[in-house]
Amino acid sequence: MADKEEQETRTSYKLFLKVISKRRTWVCLFLLVYAILLSSSWNSLNSIVDWYGENHKASSGWPAVYASLLLGAVFGVLSMAAALFIAIPAIVVIWISVVVTIAFAGKSRRRVVVEGRKVTKEIAGFVFRVLLKEGKFVALLCALLAYFVFFNSYSSSF
Repeated sequence: MADKEEQETRTSYKLFLKVISKRRTWVCLFLLVYAILLSSSWNSLNSIVDWYGENHKASSGWPAVYASLLLGAVFGVLSMAAALFIAIPAIVVIWISVVVTIAFAGKSRRRVVVEGRKVTKEIAGFVFRVLLKEGKFVALLCALLAYFVFFNSYSSSF
């Protein structure tokens, strides 16, 4: 009975590894996480658009600028969170590989710990810089698109 359960566990684990090693799986996972984050922040996005709808007739194009910057910031943060969620397994694998390589190079345990801390700082800094760069790009792109959408709806209402 235990052998049958163990065999089923091995089979399901092999299937899991086969599925998770595909690039399509990671793309779908990224899109799923992004969709979950977007749906969970839908109320804040809706309130920004509602605020713009109430204030766009009050003055010139400034409400369009404010609303587009807010939308760009929200989408930038969402993309950074989704990318970080997806990148964590790869970061952990890289970190483990580097620490194991250092250990196999013949370093003492104390030296492996010191080098591991240095590697951790370097990897975290690099990931943070890449996430910030990508988040800024998405925020800029979304802000520009939102501005043109808002400004066109503002200018067509007169």
